[in-house]
Amino acid sequence: MSDRSTPLRSALGNRQMTMIAIGGVIGAGLFVGSGKAIGSAGPGVLIAYLGVGLIVILVMRMLAEMAVAQPETGSFSSYASRELGPWAGLSVGWLYAYQWCITVGFEAIAGAAIAHRVLPGIPSWLAAFVFMAVLIAVNLVRVANFGEFEFWFALIKVVAIVAFILLGLAALFGLVPGFHSPGLSNFTDHGGFLPEGNTAVLLATLVVFFSFFGTEVVTIAAGEAVDPVHSVRRGMNSVVWRILVFYIGSIFIVLALLPWNDNKVTQSPYVAVLEKLGIPGAAGVMDVVVLTAVLSCLNSGIYASSRMVYALGKRGEAPRLFARTNQHGVPVAAVLLASSIGLVTVVANYFVPTEAVFTFLLDSSGAVAVVVYLCITATQFRGRRRLDREAPGSLTLKMWAFPYLTVLVGVALIAIIAGMAVNSGSRRSLLLTLLVTAITIVAGVIRQRRSTTASAPESTLSTSEGIQ
Repeated sequence: MSDRSTPLRSALGNRQMTMIAIGGVIGAGLFVGSGKAIGSAGPGVLIAYLGVGLIVILVMRMLAEMAVAQPETGSFSSYASRELGPWAGLSVGWLYAYQWCITVGFEAIAGAAIAHRVLPGIPSWLAAFVFMAVLIAVNLVRVANFGEFEFWFALIKVVAIVAFILLGLAALFGLVPGFHSPGLSNFTDHGGFLPEGNTAVLLATLVVFFSFFGTEVVTIAAGEAVDPVHSVRRGMNSVVWRILVFYIGSIFIVLALLPWNDNKVTQSPYVAVLEKLGIPGAAGVMDVVVLTAVLSCLNSGIYASSRMVYALGKRGEAPRLFARTNQHGVPVAAVLLASSIGLVTVVANYFVPTEAVFTFLLDSSGAVAVVVYLCITATQFRGRRRLDREAPGSLTLKMWAFPYLTVLVGVALIAIIAGMAVNSGSRRSLLLTLLVTAITIVAGVIRQRRSTTASAPESTLSTSEGIQ
């Protein structure tokens, strides 16, 4: 196979792109991770979800501006290379791919834990291996397979979460037989709205950022969409209601119906609510839904990470091997690399308890999402300034209130990093993130300098030939 291998196929239809956009944000971070966030911050966790949700909405609007103007498989990594320099594109691209690789491992272990709970005879490591093997195979065949699996996964998630919210609202208004509505008393009782203080809310933002990761996948998929501009525009415009309904809405229902410090809430908040409402087989129903969400994110993670690595390979910011595709336009080497950490995690889960693996994955990925969003913010700021000078009026979709909101988001992201630095509970995770970030930046700078040095003799030679 040469570098002139079959290009990526434009095979993702509007139906699939719509569900990739809508369902991409719903994963184990919502169904499982939210319990940890609630347990650490109490009702005040809503502040973390609202604050991070607002930041994500604004960052996605910036990304939409760039993606609609120029849809690319590399998305914000390609834009960063263009606006900030190849070092930035390489850095953010590898950071993003790394974050998704970690997420793939996280989702595989989460799904295995559910399978083991439902069928105790199946070891969790074996279930994780089966999930990984099946979805690696799905991503290796053709992109249409990924799109179709993701469509049905996302549809199940969306229907389930909407049904949960509607049922919860009915319970709050006293319309569920046998359930006495607590009103909003659970927000003030049991220690008040901020029972663990403001610091706990800050710590919860890490879990929340991890939960929101995936909102941007539709811009990665744009390079293989049949109608990329329309799909990206519609998908990114839906970010606001997706976050408000799926996250803020469902977390509000959980906190309103049950005390935040109930052990069942911290372990599995959605199951706890359904059991409280007397829904038969609640645990089994939610296990199916959560498993679907987990497999969806696992599927998206392999796809998003592999396509980012592919884009890096195309630009020469990763080995050219990762830019090669098979006859169906699938970057096989990139898919295998994207799956590698997940497979290593499966092996680790054989020797180490699941909870220990969870903790390690969360700590090792740390605040990578914050760094990625900060790079998107800087890229959009620089790119918009350039376009306003060179081609004013050329953008068909724009960031709101530029440059004020862009600057505000940048300041907020830096403030979150600073807050993590001064807090002992998040410092280790931040240091790991900064270490990984520093490694990618150094690699990017070295590569950029080598490229500049290599091109300099060629330029000199061309000039000399011209004089002769």
